[in-house]
Parts: sequence; structure tokens; C-alpha cells
Amino acid sequence: MPGTLTSKRHRVEDVADPIEFCFQQGWTDGLPVVPPTAERVGALLEAARLDPKQEIGFVAHRAVSVTAEKVAINAVMAGCRPEYMPVVVAAVEGIVDPRWSYHGPGTSTAGAAVLMIVNGPIARALDINAGDNLFGPGWRANLTIGRAVRLVMRNVCGSIPGTLDRGTLGHPGKLSYVIAENEADSPWTPLHVERGFRAEQSTVTVMAAEAPHQFYNQLSSGAEGVLTTLCDDMRISGNVMGQPHYALVIAGEHMRTIAGDGWDKKRIRQFVWENTQNSHAHLKRTQRMTGPLQPGDETKLRPLVATPDDILVVAAGGRAGAFSGYIPGWASAKSSQAVTKEVKR
Repeated sequence: MPGTLTSKRHRVEDVADPIEFCFQQGWTDGLPVVPPTAERVGALLEAARLDPKQEIGFVAHRAVSVTAEKVAINAVMAGCRPEYMPVVVAAVEGIVDPRWSYHGPGTSTAGAAVLMIVNGPIARALDINAGDNLFGPGWRANLTIGRAVRLVMRNVCGSIPGTLDRGTLGHPGKLSYVIAENEADSPWTPLHVERGFRAEQSTVTVMAAEAPHQFYNQLSSGAEGVLTTLCDDMRISGNVMGQPHYALVIAGEHMRTIAGDGWDKKRIRQFVWENTQNSHAHLKRTQRMTGPLQPGDETKLRPLVATPDDILVVAAGGRAGAFSGYIPGWASAKSSQAVTKEVKR
């Protein structure tokens, strides 16, 4: 059993009042929350084998210690089942990691969300969606795990819209932004194995991210045709000025077409990196780069990310439909790195 809970307790007499009480305290993301009773919080802590006082991480810019108890409280409010708690904890470990650099994506006017990509046996055990309607509603695990992380950001780290969270536009992924990789159907090496973990380990990769961009190609019968369409879309979308990462989400039809040509993830990354570069002349003409046009600007190229390895390739999405997508990372190359953490059970 977990140790003694130390958070302040509130007594609400009317059974209908706890949800309204949470709204009044400013603890919600705009949707109703599950009242975090001691019994519910204790069940999540027990499922993750965590003591309430255990520190999950420390956000240096905010001078905030994120404890297991605070994570569990917000996971209860988000609607998480106890077995989801280890995934939530791993994701929180990711966003408090100095490489993710919480202060930037947590406060920027660019409105970054936390994209979470789950790999390994835990994704299948918890039915985290990797298929149809990938970024949409319908899966409790996807929606509540992501929501729990965002509530931790709000209620523990202070990322409240209009105060610390200064997103000009934001996007719906700031409510919840969780997917799993479709390892069962994928012909490729799973993301977490590419990032140094064993296939039998479960992980969460967190990336500060813009909204997903969808592209369509039903005409091409080969890898190069599909990826040429993708690159043309990527090259002129997003911020196109040296972002830290892009995530490519390749769904069923495109996955089979690309793999059928013998292309692996490494070759996909290299092709996309080479074919999404913009000339300095184009960037200056479109007011993305400062300075007057110089001799050589027409041929001098700037990549979207520093290296091909900064492109994350994920097999996920429905089996039917000639659609896939890409997700631009937030801000500049030195601002926030994608981080992968093991889910400990």
C-alpha cells in the first residue's frame, strides 16, 4: 500500500458538488473531472508501486517538485484507470527531463502540445490506439493519459492558459495527444528500439509538437512517389526554420506501399531530410529569413531539421485510406528535444 497522502483535503457535502467544486478551484481543463478521493488516488499509486512522496522529477525553471501523489491526483481527475498510471508517470518523467526543457514548450506563444508515442507491450495491454481515427476520440487510454499529463502541467507546474501558458492559438492536442505505434503490422523497427530500448520494453516518447498535418497520395505505387508528395507538403508547412524534430506518421496503405519497395525507416528519413530543404532565397522571399538576397541564395539550402535522425518515423493509423501525416516539432533545434522514457511496472 502507498504511504500517507499529504495533499490538502476538501469536504463537499452534496454528491453533485465535487465536479463543480473542482471547476471553482480552477483545477480543470474545461471539461468535468473525476473527484480525486483518497481511495482513488491510493489505487493509482499502488498500481505504479509508488510512495506518495516520491519525486517524479523537478522542473528547474519553475522550482517545482513533481511528486507521485500530485501525478496520481491529476490522473484520477483525468479519468485514468489505475493500470494507466505507469504510462502517465513515464510521460511526466519525459517532460521534466532537462532535454525536453519544460520552460519553452510550457510557456511559448507558439502553443506546443505534448505528443506522446507509446511503444512496447504496454500499448497493447492497455488498448492504446494505433489504428483507425488515430488522433481522434474513442479510446479511453489515449484520451485520459494525455489529459493527465496536461493536468499535471496545469495544476502542478502552473501552465495555465493566459498566465504561464501564453499560446497564441494553441491546438486540440493540448487536451490530449497520445498515440501508439502499430508494431503488430509494421514491417519496420519500432521507434523505441531505434532510440536504444529493447523490443520487450515499454516506453513513452514525448515531443513538444504542433498539430498533425495530413497529406494524401492515392496515385503512387512506389515509395518515392508517396514520399515526394509528403516532402512537398512538409517543405512549405510548419515553421520550416530548423525545428528540433518532425514526426512522420505513416498509415496502413502508405506503409505497405513504402515497405513493398524495400524502404526501411533509415532510408525514409534520409529521403525526407534531403527533399524538404528550402533555398535561402525562398525563405527570404517568404519573410521567414532576414536579410537581402545574396548571390548563391538560390542554391544554398536549409534543412527542416539538423540531421535525418531528428525525423521520428512512426507506423500508425488506419489500414485503409491513402492518408498519412507529419507533425512539426516546436521551436528551434536547441529548444526542446524528444525524450523517451521506460514505463516501469
